[in-house]
Amino acid sequence: MPVPPIPPPIPPPIRPPNRPPIHLATAVHTATFEQGVEPQRWAPGDFLLTRGHGPVSRMIRFGERLRIHGEDRRYAWFNHAALVVSVDGDLVEALGSGVVRSHASKYRERDYVVVRTHASAHDVRQVLAFAEWVVQRRAKYGFVTLASLALTMLTGSKLTFFVDGRYICSGFVARAMERTGTLFDRDPVHITPADLAKYYGACPPAEVLAAAQRDPQPVAPVEPPPVVHVLDLPRQRAS
Repeated sequence: MPVPPIPPPIPPPIRPPNRPPIHLATAVHTATFEQGVEPQRWAPGDFLLTRGHGPVSRMIRFGERLRIHGEDRRYAWFNHAALVVSVDGDLVEALGSGVVRSHASKYRERDYVVVRTHASAHDVRQVLAFAEWVVQRRAKYGFVTLASLALTMLTGSKLTFFVDGRYICSGFVARAMERTGTLFDRDPVHITPADLAKYYGACPPAEVLAAAQRDPQPVAPVEPPPVVHVLDLPRQRAS
């Protein structure tokens, strides 16, 4: 009976230099886009940080400014986060209506920052599987989590309460990033968009664009490498 051939070894996951499989959230490449400008390519597993003007977004930003002081208050510019799930710019994000699929084109008229996570193909599959699971469960928005955040920000209390399976925008993204081996120094339930910006070194767009105007040779935004062998989330069917 012939001996079956030995399969080729599985290539190791591609990670940024010197980053271990389990790592603390830390500054990575970011790309800033002003109104009307979009990335040439999107990479599943990245995420978007921006600023909304609805009631929930205003509430989050108000709370962020209560808790964050000093130079770090600059990160309170951000009050919304969304997860990139396809090379075409499809997103999954937690909105007031729940965790839903959407598309990055909705933010074309806003300034935003894309955080390049450089996740391995294996980790991206884990991220996409988590996002699909949350969408399929029709997870609702974490209004109780917002109340818990408000209590913490107003009183400094360490008490945390939430309804399992419900998410705020940044908590959902943080849970997704845990699938890439990322560790945070607080429970993702209480991570705000400003916290994500600080963890990943995302500066407010106005600062980046002002610096680019002062620099005669600004550095071009970092574009992700072409994405291969990654299964994207199935797109939402048109009704």
